[in-house]
Amino acid sequence: MTKKDLTLKTSLAQLSKLVLKLRRYSLLAFIALVVLIYGFLLLRINNLGSTPPSNGAIINESGKTKVPHIDESVVRQLKALQDNSVSVQTLFDEARSNPFQ
Repeated sequence: MTKKDLTLKTSLAQLSKLVLKLRRYSLLAFIALVVLIYGFLLLRINNLGSTPPSNGAIINESGKTKVPHIDESVVRQLKALQDNSVSVQTLFDEARSNPFQ
């Protein structure tokens, strides 16, 4: 049993020496680990951000949008007003030529 004790003691002594040697590089190892994690996250975010959406997602989202609907009676009434009044015709012409005025 002494050989096992000796090998255990010697291996623990060697391990403690190794830990002391590696302790000097612990800050450097920590910084390298953090840089690797951030690099992986940036690559993953870039990869996921540049992929186009699937057809199912496009169809699902396009079904949610509502198309504006203009009542036909309102269109007819505006056309009738435009045809009947000269001042309304000039107003429509001015709005067509410069809509942001």
